[in-house]
Amino acid sequence: MSTRTLEEPVRSRILSALEDQDTTVTLDPLENKMVLNMGPQHPATHGVLRLLVRLDGETVTGCVPELGYLHRGYEKIAENSTYHEFIPHTDRLDYLSPLANNVGYVLAVEKLLGLEVPERAQYIRVLCCEMARIASHLVAAGTMAMDVGALTVLLWTFREREKLMDIYDVLTGARFTTSYTRIGGLAQDWTPPATEMLKTFLGEFERDLAEVEQLLYANRIFVDRCENVGLISPQEAVSLGMTGPILRGCGIARDLRKDKPYLVYPDLDFDVITYPEGDALARFYVRMEETKQSARILRQALDKMPAGPIHANETKRVLPRKERIYTRMEELIHDFMLINLGVDPPVGEVYQAIESSKGELGFFLVSDGTANPWRLKIRTPSTANLGALPVMVKGGMISDIVVVIGSIDPVMGEADK
Repeated sequence: MSTRTLEEPVRSRILSALEDQDTTVTLDPLENKMVLNMGPQHPATHGVLRLLVRLDGETVTGCVPELGYLHRGYEKIAENSTYHEFIPHTDRLDYLSPLANNVGYVLAVEKLLGLEVPERAQYIRVLCCEMARIASHLVAAGTMAMDVGALTVLLWTFREREKLMDIYDVLTGARFTTSYTRIGGLAQDWTPPATEMLKTFLGEFERDLAEVEQLLYANRIFVDRCENVGLISPQEAVSLGMTGPILRGCGIARDLRKDKPYLVYPDLDFDVITYPEGDALARFYVRMEETKQSARILRQALDKMPAGPIHANETKRVLPRKERIYTRMEELIHDFMLINLGVDPPVGEVYQAIESSKGELGFFLVSDGTANPWRLKIRTPSTANLGALPVMVKGGMISDIVVVIGSIDPVMGEADK
């Protein structure tokens, strides 16, 4: 490499042009290194994510991810909301799986209150979580394929996701931000039309998913763009706190549904999918196979779901049904007190996590005995998983960054909270 420095007029013109473009770039003529911004307005960063990337030619020698461009202060909002009022805010965390976010939060509140939820409600919550996992993984697969040039896959995966959105609409009355789960139960019961729609979806899903597999699994362009890209070792993944498909894509079979069971997952049969390679392709395979396991869980949950109530029998802590509010004075009073004053949990702290589509989604609640949480801290998988980005991209090409981000599958709504 030549050690000759740039002539001063040339250097001045380069720096002046970069300043005119409002791009933060520094040049080191001796080392031929460059530091540049990628994002926060970039179509392949999956949201408002800014990367400060150091390059040697087209090779990445360093990367610093910067979060915070979508920060909404949700953890502080919780301190000024009752436990019930905060439920809709969880929809806006990982907005690709709002039903699962609802479940994770209310499980933490119920753990704090010591509430036992009826078995039927637990099965419905499992159905919600696994539908959300399939929907989220479909978006992850479609957008990752689009990042490397396979636009058709995005259209196919969104076609399947639309079928799930239709089920959400019938079940919850909303397609996106559902706010369906309630402390101690659910907003409304599972319905026969939802059962029929879900059975129809499951009957077609694996056939339609096979189209994606046939298009990508043997596609040389896709495989070459993803194989041995974004490598991370099992030791690095554990030390950085990785969870979900990233950790399982390193060969570590960590899944909270098995390791720290909740709801009725111990009664359901499914496999934890792992691939040992630790690259972007392995993470893609993990998500694709996990959708099949989620379909397997959904079939079992539909078959095993018992009849019965969907709310805990705790009239002073669980919102009563509307038909009871309109016909019983006592229920009207309880509803008034819960809506206006909230529940009264004991003083203490709890942590509850679920296996969301992206990894461990945990809620740490601290109660001072009042109707508002004294503190709420959310352990979101996107925040943790983006911490591995500098390790994954170092030594790769700048064009590999979009593949690595797609394989992490972050949602900035929960990364910034």
